[in-house]
Amino acid sequence: MTDTDLDTFRSDTRAWLAENCPPEMREPVRSDTDVCWGGRNFAPSSPAQKDWLDRMAARGWTVPDWPKAYGGGGLSAAQTKILREEMAAIRARNPLNSFGISMLGPALLKYGTEEQKLEHLPKIARGEIRWCQGYSEPNAGSDLAGLAASAEDAGDHYIVNGQKVWTSYADKADWIFCLVRTSKASKQGGISFVLFDMASPGVSTKPILLISGYSPFCETFMDDVKVPKANRIHDENKGWDVAKYLLGHEREMISGMGLATGGRNPLVEGAIATIGLDHDGRLADPVLRTQIALFEVRAKAFAAMSERFIDELKAGRAHPAQPSMMKYVGTELNKDRYELMMASGGSDALEWESERSRTGAMPRAWLRTKANSIEGGTSEIQLNIIAKRILELPGA
Repeated sequence: MTDTDLDTFRSDTRAWLAENCPPEMREPVRSDTDVCWGGRNFAPSSPAQKDWLDRMAARGWTVPDWPKAYGGGGLSAAQTKILREEMAAIRARNPLNSFGISMLGPALLKYGTEEQKLEHLPKIARGEIRWCQGYSEPNAGSDLAGLAASAEDAGDHYIVNGQKVWTSYADKADWIFCLVRTSKASKQGGISFVLFDMASPGVSTKPILLISGYSPFCETFMDDVKVPKANRIHDENKGWDVAKYLLGHEREMISGMGLATGGRNPLVEGAIATIGLDHDGRLADPVLRTQIALFEVRAKAFAAMSERFIDELKAGRAHPAQPSMMKYVGTELNKDRYELMMASGGSDALEWESERSRTGAMPRAWLRTKANSIEGGTSEIQLNIIAKRILELPGA
């Protein structure tokens, strides 16, 4: 597209968003109920939340760069970037958060059959199905290829048995994308990638309580679960290829935690609200002011790097290990952000249960960030990948 075409697209997009994004959907997210995950049991927190999802999904703008045939907007990379910029300019909330969008969708686009794409992708785009990820096991975390959940060949279907752990929102998900062992010939060469309904007989979940007092994670148990072979993505015993590709997108998603979203900067806003400004209009605490300034420089550098990385990823030019670099930097940045938010909040930031603190939203979120450097592959694993694949350092 020419620059003129893109300018026209920007003005049209800006006008459409101004008319169709409800005012309520431009306010900061204040609780989990403000986040739209969709799904069969989705209960909108307000009419505005549902309207925003429906309007964006109707245009394919929940997944703007997916093909229109699969529920997407069919936008180019440049148009998609403009849409994101214009949404940020009015502080529009993301209309739909979805592991189907951030993880499974890209894997289906690359490895799924046409029938599988048509079956699952439009439902993901419209927020009709909520997905969870069945990867880690009690004895297969960093060594994911050591997974033991088995899928026995039973003709036109598999019989799946085993346990998964740290399955985010498994108790709320409709379907799961899951790694299972279909052969013991080799660790990585005997894994298959399958999809199945969480309502299938034999599937059960158990929440895992975290130190934050919340429980987004679950144990997931599979006892003689019948999974049609038509739900296997890619070839049998080739699921590791799909798993690695999906992990790259998962790490891209997690790295986004390092970015302040929605046109807001909760760190600066919170510090000003708590500490106040001096007579020169600067944060009144000079030490904290310096720490925040140094952090903001790192955050802006990460944002620039993230922009370049996403452009390279969409163009197929990204280094295979770049998601590990982004994931490591983004999660460490997010942890540092919350350390500073706790510091600027003083004793008030330690409050745990009152209505004034929204039941301790700040300390609970701070505690939750401690898992950022574990989930999606530990920081140690990411550094090993960076050392081997990017720096080309010799192995231990």
